[in-house]
Amino acid sequence: MVVLGGAGLMGAGIVRDLVSEQSDGINEVIVADNNKTGIDRLKKSIADIRVKYIELDVRNNSLMQELLSNADMCINSVPTFAGVQMEIFRTALAARCPYIDLGGMGIYTRQQKADHDKWVDAGIAAILGAGSDPGMSNVLCKAVAEELDTIEKINLYWAGKRVGVESPVIVPLYNVKTILAEYYHPSHQFLNGKLTETPAQTGKETILLTEPFGATEFMYSQHSEPATVPFAKGIAEKGIQEMTWKLHLPDADDTVWKSLVKAGFGEFDDAVSIDGTAIKPGDFLTALIGRNLERHADKIPQQSDYQIHFAVGAGKKNDLRTTATCTVTSGPDDFFSEYHDASTSMNASFSAQLALLQENQPGVWGPEEFFDVARYFDELKKRRFSVKLEVHIELLS
Repeated sequence: MVVLGGAGLMGAGIVRDLVSEQSDGINEVIVADNNKTGIDRLKKSIADIRVKYIELDVRNNSLMQELLSNADMCINSVPTFAGVQMEIFRTALAARCPYIDLGGMGIYTRQQKADHDKWVDAGIAAILGAGSDPGMSNVLCKAVAEELDTIEKINLYWAGKRVGVESPVIVPLYNVKTILAEYYHPSHQFLNGKLTETPAQTGKETILLTEPFGATEFMYSQHSEPATVPFAKGIAEKGIQEMTWKLHLPDADDTVWKSLVKAGFGEFDDAVSIDGTAIKPGDFLTALIGRNLERHADKIPQQSDYQIHFAVGAGKKNDLRTTATCTVTSGPDDFFSEYHDASTSMNASFSAQLALLQENQPGVWGPEEFFDVARYFDELKKRRFSVKLEVHIELLS
Protein backbone atom coordinates (compact mmCIF):
# COMPACT_ATOMS: atom_id res chain seq x y z
CA MET A 1 0.00 0.00 0.00
CA VAL A 2 1.25 3.48 -0.89
CA VAL A 3 -0.41 6.24 1.16
CA LEU A 4 0.13 9.60 -0.51
CA GLY A 5 -0.04 12.37 2.06
CA GLY A 6 0.44 9.62 4.61
CA ALA A 7 1.92 11.90 7.28
CA GLY A 8 -1.14 14.17 7.35
CA LEU A 9 -4.14 13.89 9.67
CA MET A 10 -6.15 11.51 7.49
CA GLY A 11 -3.15 9.68 6.09
CA ALA A 12 -1.68 8.92 9.51
CA GLY A 13 -4.97 7.39 10.61
CA ILE A 14 -5.09 5.25 7.47
CA VAL A 15 -1.57 3.97 8.12
CA ARG A 16 -2.44 3.10 11.72
CA ASP A 17 -5.46 1.07 10.66
CA LEU A 18 -3.55 -0.72 7.90
CA VAL A 19 -1.09 -2.12 10.45
CA SER A 20 -3.65 -2.63 13.24
CA GLU A 21 -5.03 -5.95 14.44
CA GLN A 22 -8.24 -5.20 12.50
CA SER A 23 -6.33 -5.52 9.21
CA ASP A 24 -4.76 -8.62 7.74
CA GLY A 25 -2.36 -9.49 4.94
CA ILE A 26 -0.59 -6.13 4.70
CA ASN A 27 3.07 -6.73 3.89
CA GLU A 28 4.27 -3.16 3.42
CA VAL A 29 2.90 0.36 3.80
CA ILE A 30 4.80 3.20 2.17
CA VAL A 31 4.14 6.64 3.62
CA ALA A 32 4.88 9.17 0.87
CA ASP A 33 4.80 12.81 1.98
CA ASN A 34 6.88 15.97 1.69
CA ASN A 35 6.11 16.93 5.30
CA LYS A 36 9.27 15.89 7.14
CA THR A 37 7.88 17.03 10.49
CA GLY A 38 4.81 14.88 9.98
CA ILE A 39 6.91 11.90 8.93
CA ASP A 40 9.11 12.22 12.04
CA ARG A 41 6.01 12.44 14.24
CA LEU A 42 4.48 9.34 12.64
CA LYS A 43 7.72 7.38 13.00
CA LYS A 44 7.62 7.99 16.74
CA SER A 45 4.01 6.87 17.09
CA ILE A 46 4.05 3.73 14.91
CA ALA A 47 6.50 0.99 15.79
CA ASP A 48 5.91 -1.41 12.90
CA ILE A 49 8.66 -2.61 10.59
CA ARG A 50 6.18 -2.89 7.71
CA VAL A 51 5.90 0.91 7.50
CA LYS A 52 8.43 2.64 5.25
CA TYR A 53 8.80 6.38 4.66
CA ILE A 54 9.60 8.34 1.52
CA GLU A 55 9.87 12.12 1.26
CA LEU A 56 7.93 12.82 -1.92
CA ASP A 57 6.35 15.91 -3.44
CA VAL A 58 3.28 14.59 -5.28
CA ARG A 59 3.74 17.32 -7.89
CA ASN A 60 6.74 15.32 -9.11
CA ASN A 61 4.73 13.10 -11.43
CA SER A 62 7.64 11.03 -12.72
CA LEU A 63 8.82 9.99 -9.24
CA MET A 64 5.24 9.35 -8.14
CA GLN A 65 4.58 7.19 -11.20
CA GLU A 66 7.74 5.16 -10.52
CA LEU A 67 6.64 4.59 -6.93
CA LEU A 68 3.09 3.60 -7.87
CA SER A 69 4.17 1.26 -10.67
CA ASN A 70 5.41 -1.16 -8.00
CA ALA A 71 2.42 -0.82 -5.65
CA ASP A 72 -0.73 -2.91 -5.24
CA MET A 73 -2.81 0.13 -4.25
CA CYS A 74 -2.54 3.92 -4.22
CA ILE A 75 -4.44 5.55 -1.34
CA ASN A 76 -4.63 9.28 -2.03
CA SER A 77 -5.08 11.12 1.27
CA VAL A 78 -3.74 14.46 0.02
CA PRO A 79 -6.34 17.15 0.88
CA THR A 80 -8.69 17.88 -2.02
CA PHE A 81 -7.99 21.60 -1.94
CA ALA A 82 -4.26 21.08 -2.36
CA GLY A 83 -5.26 21.18 -6.03
CA VAL A 84 -3.48 18.01 -7.17
CA GLN A 85 -6.36 15.52 -7.15
CA MET A 86 -6.54 15.05 -10.90
CA GLU A 87 -2.76 14.85 -11.31
CA ILE A 88 -2.51 12.07 -8.74
CA PHE A 89 -5.53 10.28 -10.22
CA ARG A 90 -4.05 10.32 -13.72
CA THR A 91 -0.55 9.40 -12.54
CA ALA A 92 -1.99 6.30 -10.87
CA LEU A 93 -3.67 5.46 -14.18
CA ALA A 94 -0.39 5.89 -16.04
CA ALA A 95 1.30 3.61 -13.50
CA ARG A 96 -1.56 1.08 -13.83
CA CYS A 97 -2.00 1.17 -10.06
CA PRO A 98 -5.44 0.63 -8.46
CA TYR A 99 -6.54 3.84 -6.77
CA ILE A 100 -8.67 5.09 -3.85
CA ASP A 101 -9.18 8.64 -2.63
CA LEU A 102 -11.16 10.40 0.09
CA GLY A 103 -13.42 12.36 -2.24
CA GLY A 104 -13.42 15.31 -4.60
CA MET A 105 -16.06 17.46 -2.88
CA GLY A 106 -18.17 17.08 -6.01
CA ILE A 107 -15.63 19.30 -7.81
CA TYR A 108 -13.34 16.63 -9.24
CA THR A 109 -15.73 13.68 -8.97
CA ARG A 110 -17.41 14.31 -12.32
CA GLN A 111 -14.04 14.87 -14.03
CA GLN A 112 -12.79 11.57 -12.64
CA LYS A 113 -15.92 9.67 -13.68
CA ALA A 114 -15.43 10.98 -17.22
CA ASP A 115 -12.21 8.92 -17.39
CA HIS A 116 -14.05 5.65 -16.70
CA ASP A 117 -13.28 4.08 -20.11
CA LYS A 118 -9.56 4.82 -19.75
CA TRP A 119 -9.44 2.84 -16.51
CA VAL A 120 -11.44 0.03 -18.10
CA ASP A 121 -8.89 -0.10 -20.94
CA ALA A 122 -6.05 -0.16 -18.39
CA GLY A 123 -7.72 -3.05 -16.55
CA ILE A 124 -7.67 -1.40 -13.11
CA ALA A 125 -10.15 0.17 -10.72
CA ALA A 126 -10.39 3.65 -9.21
CA ILE A 127 -12.76 4.16 -6.27
CA LEU A 128 -13.75 7.73 -5.53
CA GLY A 129 -14.55 9.08 -2.10
CA ALA A 130 -13.85 5.95 -0.06
CA GLY A 131 -13.52 7.48 3.39
CA SER A 132 -16.39 8.08 5.75
CA ASP A 133 -18.45 10.81 4.06
CA PRO A 134 -18.20 10.19 1.19
CA GLY A 135 -17.49 6.47 1.29
CA MET A 136 -19.36 4.75 4.07
CA SER A 137 -22.23 7.17 3.41
CA ASN A 138 -22.50 5.92 -0.18
CA VAL A 139 -22.74 2.32 1.04
CA LEU A 140 -25.54 3.35 3.41
CA CYS A 141 -27.40 4.66 0.36
CA LYS A 142 -26.88 1.33 -1.38
CA ALA A 143 -28.17 -0.51 1.70
CA VAL A 144 -31.48 1.38 1.69
CA ALA A 145 -31.77 1.16 -2.11
CA GLU A 146 -31.57 -2.64 -1.91
CA GLU A 147 -34.65 -2.61 0.34
CA LEU A 148 -36.77 -0.77 -2.26
CA ASP A 149 -38.23 -1.87 -5.61
CA THR A 150 -38.74 1.74 -6.71
CA ILE A 151 -37.08 4.82 -5.20
CA GLU A 152 -38.51 8.29 -4.84
CA LYS A 153 -35.64 9.74 -2.86
CA ILE A 154 -32.63 9.05 -0.69
CA ASN A 155 -31.62 11.69 1.84
CA LEU A 156 -28.22 11.41 3.48
CA TYR A 157 -27.13 13.05 6.74
CA TRP A 158 -24.05 13.37 8.94
CA ALA A 159 -23.76 14.99 12.36
CA GLY A 160 -21.01 15.38 14.91
CA LYS A 161 -21.50 16.04 18.61
CA ARG A 162 -19.02 16.88 21.36
CA VAL A 163 -20.04 16.30 24.96
CA GLY A 164 -18.17 17.97 27.79
CA VAL A 165 -16.74 21.34 28.73
CA GLU A 166 -16.51 23.63 25.70
CA SER A 167 -12.97 24.05 24.44
CA PRO A 168 -11.44 27.57 24.38
CA VAL A 169 -9.43 26.34 21.38
CA ILE A 170 -11.04 25.46 18.05
CA VAL A 171 -10.29 21.82 17.20
CA PRO A 172 -11.37 21.20 13.59
CA LEU A 173 -13.01 17.84 12.97
CA TYR A 174 -11.21 17.63 9.63
CA ASN A 175 -9.32 19.73 7.05
CA VAL A 176 -9.86 23.47 7.55
CA LYS A 177 -10.29 24.29 3.85
CA THR A 178 -12.77 21.46 3.41
CA ILE A 179 -14.94 22.85 6.22
CA LEU A 180 -14.73 26.38 4.83
CA ALA A 181 -15.80 25.07 1.41
CA GLU A 182 -18.77 23.27 2.95
CA TYR A 183 -19.94 26.50 4.55
CA TYR A 184 -19.14 28.87 1.68
CA HIS A 185 -19.49 27.15 -1.68
CA PRO A 186 -22.81 26.32 -3.32
CA SER A 187 -23.50 22.60 -3.57
CA HIS A 188 -25.02 20.34 -6.18
CA GLN A 189 -27.97 18.29 -4.95
CA PHE A 190 -29.96 15.83 -7.05
CA LEU A 191 -33.43 17.40 -7.14
CA ASN A 192 -36.34 16.67 -9.47
CA GLY A 193 -34.26 14.15 -11.37
CA LYS A 194 -31.19 16.30 -12.06
CA LEU A 195 -28.17 17.85 -10.36
CA THR A 196 -29.14 21.32 -9.22
CA GLU A 197 -26.93 24.03 -7.72
CA THR A 198 -28.10 25.16 -4.28
CA PRO A 199 -26.74 28.12 -2.27
CA ALA A 200 -24.45 27.46 0.69
CA GLN A 201 -26.04 26.88 4.10
CA THR A 202 -29.53 26.33 2.66
CA GLY A 203 -31.90 23.35 2.84
CA LYS A 204 -32.18 23.75 6.61
CA GLU A 205 -33.93 20.82 8.28
CA THR A 206 -34.24 19.93 11.97
CA ILE A 207 -34.50 16.26 12.92
CA LEU A 208 -35.02 14.86 16.42
CA LEU A 209 -32.32 12.24 16.95
CA THR A 210 -31.48 9.94 19.85
CA GLU A 211 -29.19 11.20 22.60
CA PRO A 212 -26.68 12.70 22.77
CA PHE A 213 -27.71 14.51 19.57
CA GLY A 214 -31.30 15.58 20.29
CA ALA A 215 -32.88 18.17 17.96
CA THR A 216 -30.28 18.62 15.20
CA GLU A 217 -30.33 21.17 12.37
CA PHE A 218 -28.86 20.04 9.05
CA MET A 219 -27.97 22.03 5.93
CA TYR A 220 -26.92 21.33 2.36
CA SER A 221 -23.18 21.36 1.83
CA GLN A 222 -20.78 20.64 -0.99
CA HIS A 223 -20.17 16.89 -1.25
CA SER A 224 -19.66 14.19 -3.88
CA GLU A 225 -22.41 11.70 -2.97
CA PRO A 226 -25.13 13.39 -5.10
CA ALA A 227 -22.74 13.24 -8.08
CA THR A 228 -22.54 9.43 -8.00
CA VAL A 229 -25.32 7.79 -5.94
CA PRO A 230 -28.39 8.65 -8.09
CA PHE A 231 -26.55 7.50 -11.24
CA ALA A 232 -25.35 4.17 -9.83
CA LYS A 233 -26.51 0.81 -11.13
CA GLY A 234 -29.16 -0.58 -8.79
CA ILE A 235 -30.35 2.92 -7.93
CA ALA A 236 -30.76 4.93 -11.14
CA GLU A 237 -33.06 2.40 -12.81
CA LYS A 238 -35.42 2.45 -9.81
CA GLY A 239 -36.61 5.93 -10.76
CA ILE A 240 -34.89 8.03 -8.09
CA GLN A 241 -35.81 11.73 -8.32
CA GLU A 242 -34.04 13.15 -5.25
CA MET A 243 -30.73 12.52 -3.51
CA THR A 244 -29.35 15.04 -1.04
CA TRP A 245 -26.49 15.38 1.41
CA LYS A 246 -26.81 17.43 4.61
CA LEU A 247 -24.31 18.33 7.33
CA HIS A 248 -24.34 19.28 11.00
CA LEU A 249 -21.15 20.20 12.87
CA PRO A 250 -21.14 20.57 16.67
CA ASP A 251 -22.96 23.76 17.64
CA ALA A 252 -19.90 25.63 18.96
CA ASP A 253 -17.93 24.75 15.82
CA ASP A 254 -20.84 25.73 13.58
CA THR A 255 -20.83 29.25 15.06
CA VAL A 256 -17.08 29.61 14.47
CA TRP A 257 -17.15 28.49 10.83
CA LYS A 258 -20.12 30.66 9.96
CA SER A 259 -18.31 33.65 11.47
CA LEU A 260 -15.09 32.88 9.58
CA VAL A 261 -17.00 32.68 6.31
CA LYS A 262 -18.62 36.03 7.09
CA ALA A 263 -15.13 37.44 7.67
CA GLY A 264 -14.04 36.37 4.18
CA PHE A 265 -12.22 33.10 4.80
CA GLY A 266 -14.57 31.26 2.45
CA GLU A 267 -12.47 32.55 -0.45
CA PHE A 268 -9.52 30.76 1.05
CA ASP A 269 -7.36 30.57 -2.08
CA ASP A 270 -7.88 34.21 -3.13
CA ALA A 271 -4.71 35.83 -1.82
CA VAL A 272 -4.67 39.19 -0.04
CA SER A 273 -1.66 41.49 -0.03
CA ILE A 274 -0.23 42.42 3.36
CA ASP A 275 2.74 44.81 3.20
CA GLY A 276 3.47 43.57 -0.31
CA THR A 277 3.27 39.88 0.59
CA ALA A 278 0.50 37.74 -0.96
CA ILE A 279 -1.11 35.50 1.64
CA LYS A 280 -3.91 33.01 1.04
CA PRO A 281 -6.52 33.23 3.82
CA GLY A 282 -6.90 29.45 3.95
CA ASP A 283 -3.18 28.84 4.36
CA PHE A 284 -2.97 31.53 7.04
CA LEU A 285 -5.96 30.14 8.96
CA THR A 286 -4.69 26.55 8.77
CA ALA A 287 -1.28 27.60 10.08
CA LEU A 288 -2.78 29.78 12.81
CA ILE A 289 -5.14 27.06 14.03
CA GLY A 290 -2.28 24.53 13.96
CA ARG A 291 -0.06 26.81 16.02
CA ASN A 292 -2.89 27.50 18.43
CA LEU A 293 -3.51 23.78 18.91
CA GLU A 294 0.16 23.18 19.74
CA ARG A 295 0.62 26.27 21.88
CA HIS A 296 -2.53 25.74 23.98
CA ALA A 297 -2.86 21.96 23.98
CA ASP A 298 -3.04 22.00 27.78
CA LYS A 299 -6.21 24.12 27.64
CA ILE A 300 -8.19 21.67 25.49
CA PRO A 301 -10.58 19.81 27.79
CA GLN A 302 -11.34 16.13 27.49
CA GLN A 303 -14.50 15.76 25.42
CA SER A 304 -16.50 12.80 24.17
CA ASP A 305 -16.94 12.75 20.39
CA TYR A 306 -20.00 11.16 18.77
CA GLN A 307 -20.88 10.79 15.10
CA ILE A 308 -24.03 9.68 13.36
CA HIS A 309 -24.41 8.88 9.66
CA PHE A 310 -27.78 7.91 8.24
CA ALA A 311 -29.50 7.47 4.90
CA VAL A 312 -33.27 7.56 4.55
CA GLY A 313 -34.75 6.00 1.41
CA ALA A 314 -38.40 6.34 0.43
CA GLY A 315 -40.24 4.46 -2.30
CA LYS A 316 -42.15 1.23 -2.73
CA LYS A 317 -41.58 -2.44 -2.00
CA ASN A 318 -44.12 -4.98 -3.29
CA ASP A 319 -46.28 -1.98 -4.31
CA LEU A 320 -46.45 -0.74 -0.70
CA ARG A 321 -45.02 2.60 0.40
CA THR A 322 -41.80 1.84 2.24
CA THR A 323 -39.15 3.77 4.12
CA ALA A 324 -35.72 2.27 4.76
CA THR A 325 -33.22 3.88 7.13
CA CYS A 326 -29.62 2.79 7.58
CA THR A 327 -27.71 4.31 10.49
CA VAL A 328 -24.08 4.07 11.58
CA THR A 329 -23.02 5.56 14.89
CA SER A 330 -19.72 5.85 16.67
CA GLY A 331 -18.75 7.13 20.07
CA PRO A 332 -15.80 7.64 22.39
CA ASP A 333 -13.80 4.46 22.89
CA ASP A 334 -10.16 3.53 22.46
CA PHE A 335 -10.49 3.17 18.67
CA PHE A 336 -11.85 6.66 18.20
CA SER A 337 -9.68 8.47 20.72
CA GLU A 338 -6.46 7.01 19.32
CA TYR A 339 -6.16 9.31 16.34
CA HIS A 340 -7.83 12.13 14.46
CA ASP A 341 -11.10 11.38 12.66
CA ALA A 342 -10.81 7.61 12.93
CA SER A 343 -14.06 7.22 11.01
CA THR A 344 -12.65 8.52 7.71
CA SER A 345 -9.29 6.84 8.18
CA MET A 346 -10.63 3.40 9.07
CA ASN A 347 -13.09 3.38 6.18
CA ALA A 348 -10.39 4.33 3.69
CA SER A 349 -8.07 1.64 5.04
CA PHE A 350 -10.47 -1.27 4.90
CA SER A 351 -11.96 -0.07 1.59
CA ALA A 352 -8.50 -0.36 0.03
CA GLN A 353 -8.15 -3.84 1.50
CA LEU A 354 -11.59 -4.97 0.30
CA ALA A 355 -10.83 -3.63 -3.17
CA LEU A 356 -7.79 -5.89 -3.43
CA LEU A 357 -9.59 -8.92 -2.04
CA GLN A 358 -12.57 -8.87 -4.39
CA GLU A 359 -12.67 -9.67 -8.10
CA ASN A 360 -11.09 -6.97 -10.24
CA GLN A 361 -13.66 -4.49 -11.57
CA PRO A 362 -11.89 -2.10 -13.96
CA GLY A 363 -13.26 1.44 -14.27
CA VAL A 364 -14.01 4.48 -12.12
CA TRP A 365 -16.56 3.82 -9.39
CA GLY A 366 -18.32 5.33 -6.44
CA PRO A 367 -18.30 3.11 -3.32
CA GLU A 368 -22.00 2.33 -3.83
CA GLU A 369 -21.14 0.80 -7.22
CA PHE A 370 -18.16 -1.21 -6.00
CA PHE A 371 -18.66 -2.69 -2.54
CA ASP A 372 -20.92 -5.44 -1.21
CA VAL A 373 -23.03 -4.03 1.63
CA ALA A 374 -22.82 -7.02 4.00
CA ARG A 375 -19.07 -7.41 3.61
CA TYR A 376 -18.54 -3.67 4.11
CA PHE A 377 -20.67 -3.63 7.25
CA ASP A 378 -18.69 -6.55 8.67
CA GLU A 379 -15.57 -4.38 8.51
CA LEU A 380 -17.39 -1.52 10.23
CA LYS A 381 -18.50 -3.78 13.07
CA LYS A 382 -14.95 -5.09 13.53
CA ARG A 383 -13.99 -1.48 14.25
CA ARG A 384 -16.80 -0.95 16.79
CA PHE A 385 -19.14 1.05 14.60
CA SER A 386 -22.81 0.40 15.38
CA VAL A 387 -24.83 -0.44 12.25
CA LYS A 388 -28.64 -0.53 12.11
CA LEU A 389 -31.01 -1.08 9.14
CA GLU A 390 -34.73 -0.44 9.68
CA VAL A 391 -37.54 -0.89 7.15
CA HIS A 392 -41.05 0.56 7.66
CA ILE A 393 -43.86 -0.58 5.35
CA GLU A 394 -47.18 1.29 5.22
CA LEU A 395 -49.56 -1.64 4.95
CA LEU A 396 -52.59 0.53 4.05
CA SER A 397 -50.94 2.37 1.13
